[in-house]
Order: sequence, then C-alpha cells, then structure tokens
Amino acid sequence: MLIVGLSHKTAPIEIREKFYLNPDQQDYLLSELKNHPLVTEAFVLSTCNRIEVYLKRADASLDASFVISLMTKIKKINIGFDVSSYVYVYQGPQALDHLLRVACGLESLILGETQILGQVKGAVERARQLGALSRYFNILTQIAIRTGKKAQHETTIGYGGSSISWAAINRAEKIIGRLQDKSLLVIGAGKMGEIALNYLHHLGVKKIYLMNRTGQKAEQLAPQYHAVAASFWGIKDILSEVDVCFCAAGAPHFILDYEQIAHIMKMRAGRLLVLMDISMPRNIDPRVKNLPGVILSSIDDLGEVVDNSMKKREMAMPQVEAIIRRKILEFNNKILKLQNNSGSDFFVYAR
Repeated sequence: MLIVGLSHKTAPIEIREKFYLNPDQQDYLLSELKNHPLVTEAFVLSTCNRIEVYLKRADASLDASFVISLMTKIKKINIGFDVSSYVYVYQGPQALDHLLRVACGLESLILGETQILGQVKGAVERARQLGALSRYFNILTQIAIRTGKKAQHETTIGYGGSSISWAAINRAEKIIGRLQDKSLLVIGAGKMGEIALNYLHHLGVKKIYLMNRTGQKAEQLAPQYHAVAASFWGIKDILSEVDVCFCAAGAPHFILDYEQIAHIMKMRAGRLLVLMDISMPRNIDPRVKNLPGVILSSIDDLGEVVDNSMKKREMAMPQVEAIIRRKILEFNNKILKLQNNSGSDFFVYAR
C-alpha cells in the first residue's frame, strides 16, 4: 500500500492549487491508474487542504515519482522546480494509520473537521463506480469510514464548529467584530457555501446576499437561510455595500481580480472590506491584500483560529487514537481471515 500526497502541513496553498484535481481530473487519474499493470487498486482524495493518491501495488518499483509525473501530465503543468520537499509518502503500516487519522479529522487544518469524512466517502464511491476498488481497499475504506464515524459520535473531536466555513466566519469576527449587524455576501452555493450560510443564519446575521454561477441554485437555497439571491451582474454594487465577502465558488480562475476590487474600494470611501477566500483553487486575486482598506484571508490563514471548543477537541485526541488502534486490529483480523480462506497474499499491519 502506498500513499503519495501534499497537504496544508507540507505545501502552501500556491503549490496545492497547482495539484488540486477537479472531479473530471480525478476520473482521468483513476482511469490511468486502473489501466496500469502494477496498480491493483486505487482511490484519490482531493480537497482544499490535501491531494492524496492511495494505491495498492503489485510491485514496489511503482513509486512517488510515477504518481507525481502522472498528476502533472493530467494537470498539464510544467513545475520547473523540485516538488519532493512538498510531497509525503506513506507505505504499509504508516499508510493505514494515516488514512484512519485523516478520516477522523486528526490531520485536518481545523482539528476534528467533520467535512473530511464526507470527502473520504465521496472519494471511495468515485473509485468504486470506476471499478478501481477491489477486496482489499473495500475492507480498508469501510474500516476508515466507520473509524471516522465512531470518533465523531463517541468523542468531542468535532465539538462546536469544525469546518473550513466555520473557521472563516470565526476569523472574520476576530477581524471586524460581531457579524449580526453587518451585511455579508456569500459567493458559491455548493457545500462550503451552504455551511457558511447555515452558520451565518444561526448567528442571526440580518443581511446576507448569495451569488452562484447558476442563479437558479442561489434562488432555491437563499430563502432557507433568509438570504437574498443576487446576480453576478450586480457584484460591484453589492461589494461596495457589504462588510464581509465569503468566496467558496470553486471556479478554476479568479472571479474577483485586482482591478475590480481596486475600483470597488474607491466606491467604498475608505470603509474596510474583509474578503475570505475559502475556494480551491483560489478565486480572489491574492494581490488585492495590498489594497488599502482590504483584508484578505485564504484557507491557509484559518489554522490560526482557536476558540474554547478547540480545547475540547484537543482533549479528545487520546480517545480517537485509541479508537484508531482498535480499528487497525479489526482490519488486521479481517485481512487474516480473508487470507486464510482464500490463500491470497494480503498484508497485515501492526501499530
């Protein structure tokens, strides 16, 4: 078993976004892996904080350089520098342990983040639909998902808010104060955008605008959170009004560029504008942070967010570690049983 990856722990956002794989690119990579004679099983996890390729190999000669070269081919990028310092590689017992830690949120930017478990499930289902999973990874991923669920339900690892969207809102409050009497814009009606809307609604924010690439989705979602669906055609007027903008659009390019924000800041007459870009790749030109009156935060800035709930999550870590140890034993027992029944060559991992 081999894991090759980059995460917020090893690579800054400007490197991660080069390797970020959208759904079509994930399918392409899985197809290439499935058709390789030395790959027996595979799945790919690509989120705002990590890009990881999980492989079961027929031969250890298939290494990290093969995976990275395949990703650069799919992304059509010429790196031009050595990426090895940004990449981590796990094999055997370390790989098993890492997957379970990821599923439990122990490796997340926000400790105990609950959204990662759904992302693991999605990665596994995508690989299953493409026929890239077999018996070994089916057992492995089922154990990983159950481990994540058990950690969430039986410990306080996910206590309080524990998502990227929550952290962005928490950071915005630290910058600008109470949000209840502020006006806000959320760009993007996907999962992260909806989580942000839900938090803002429960905070009691009175004025929320929602924009989305497809206006129909914004119109359907906005009423649930007492928000106003707005058109991108009116983005200059709305950005000249609001105090905070959360951007989770997931576009492959900048949707707010330097010139646009510079023009909007002239309309604001010196009023502070807080921009929270929680998209991957980034959707707000990072140069706007140099404009007077603009405070821009990206995903990598959110790891600094700490509140009282974080202490409860940190206290839960020994319990989660114990759950992981028990689940590794469960996995080993299943593999031993399968090996004894079929005579297949599976690996049993100790921790």
